[in-house]
Amino acid sequence: MDKAGRLVLPKAVRERLRLAPGDRLILETEDERITLRPDRVQAPLKKKQGVWVYHGTRTDLSLPELIAYEREKRLREIAK
Repeated sequence: MDKAGRLVLPKAVRERLRLAPGDRLILETEDERITLRPDRVQAPLKKKQGVWVYHGTRTDLSLPELIAYEREKRLREIAK
């Protein structure tokens, strides 16, 4: 850690976690332990036994409408 409190993550760790400049990290502390983890957007579609399953909040839309809804939601989050 430098005088300003900045940390440098080793290149091997950045590559393994697919971290890039500008990525956000979540910092958690417990007692004397510090944990950093990537702040990644969770995809609403997940493959389960070879079938794509929707895990989002909307269930009143057709599949194309759900995809468009989730895409717009993700774009709004990225734009923040």
